Amino acid sequence: MIGLETVGAALEMAVFGLLALVTVFFAIFVVIAKDVVRAGLALIMCMFGVAVLYILLNAQFLGIIQVLVYIGAIGVLILFAVMLTKRELGGGSRAN
Repeated sequence: MIGLETVGAALEMAVFGLLALVTVFFAIFVVIAKDVVRAGLALIMCMFGVAVLYILLNAQFLGIIQVLVYIGAIGVLILFAVMLTKRELGGGSRAN
């Protein structure tokens, strides 16, 4: 018979693997995204995925610091900087 610990370990590995794949997906989306705002949001999701991975690896302090510092400060700073920059629509040169 399969023990309860074995089932729990298999479930934990499955959740860890799925979360790692989602985190890698968001990391790739950061690189290939054409819209800077969406890339910034994907970066925040990637950082959140890393924080949850830290928590699953029993490094709760690193997970909390990841959320507070990187998502709370750096991620919001990047989004505000992107949203406050002046963008021209159309991308073409202006005729006088």
